[in-house]
Amino acid sequence: MMNKFAHIIKQCNHYIIAASLLLSLSGIAGLVSISRNSETFLSREVFIQSAALILGVIAASVIMMLGYRYFLDLEKPLYIFSIIFLLTVYIPGLGTAFYGSRSWLDLGFITFQPSEPIKIIFVILMASYLSRTGNSLSSAKGVIMAALYGLPFILIVSKEDFGSGCVFCAIWIFMVFCSGLDLKVIFRLALVFILLIPMFYFFMAGYQKERIDAFLSPENLDLPGNYQVWNSKVAIGSGGFLGKGYLQGTQGYLGFLPVPESDFIFASIVEETGFLGGAFIITLFAVLMYHALKTAKYASDLQGTLIAVGLAGMFFFQAFENIAMSMGIMPVTGITLPFVSYGGSSMISAMMGIGLLLSVSCRQKL
Repeated sequence: MMNKFAHIIKQCNHYIIAASLLLSLSGIAGLVSISRNSETFLSREVFIQSAALILGVIAASVIMMLGYRYFLDLEKPLYIFSIIFLLTVYIPGLGTAFYGSRSWLDLGFITFQPSEPIKIIFVILMASYLSRTGNSLSSAKGVIMAALYGLPFILIVSKEDFGSGCVFCAIWIFMVFCSGLDLKVIFRLALVFILLIPMFYFFMAGYQKERIDAFLSPENLDLPGNYQVWNSKVAIGSGGFLGKGYLQGTQGYLGFLPVPESDFIFASIVEETGFLGGAFIITLFAVLMYHALKTAKYASDLQGTLIAVGLAGMFFFQAFENIAMSMGIMPVTGITLPFVSYGGSSMISAMMGIGLLLSVSCRQKL
């Protein structure tokens, strides 16, 4: 078993491993600084994040050993399980709400977000479906059928967590686009989407509308979302080129920056490490994206290509949205920065995605 594991590790893309681990360690270092006012040197958040990283590495190793083809054969049971698991947030006494979003499970000793691991399963399900029906995407009917396949996930998640719903949409778009979608169909769908934007706004929850209003009126600090973004930009700007120094940040430590350990951890890190620290984080994500797409290019089959593309799209969209909202150029959605933001379910799921990506890379064609 150990010889097989060593052989697989030797065959897989080491840049993906290095980038994901460096991002994870950067996030833990940021958490240590943010929570340095706790009674103990290492706060509960740091312990949870470190434990989640270890569990995530174990989960990634298991997924990598089993291989992505093992999960493709479980499409139907995984589809049913995923829908049921997402609906568990509505069970009284089990589902709980944070920041206006009822998308968490309260397990007593810890909270868990079901949508996080389902993102990875959604990539597998879409890869299995599109590998069978990709040729039909040259027609509007085929695109609609592909949309209906993923619609239950997007609707269930978006109802309580608009940010996670956007991530599911991004995964769907990346994978469908790389499955041979006709350019004429793309243009028509884009036009329909633009026309439906006002309707999306009408069905949004109150706190979601507030975030959109704040983004459209950035000068109005009375809007809740703008207070967050204004303090985030202050933190980023005050970091300068080299930053204030590790453990010297004030915005997150003194409580001016809301949710500095999760939504705005990029701002917290840049305040202490400056432009160089922010560039380092972005470069690591760029390396991860490049090698994920390289893995997609050289995958041994279409399913492997689609899985790599779906994961690349997921990581790219989350990283772009989180960093962009920290700088005020995208609306605040509550999307976490993969590997870096605090959250046990987010960390474990991100590592599961890395394991799935590595399982494609170690079985790629020469």
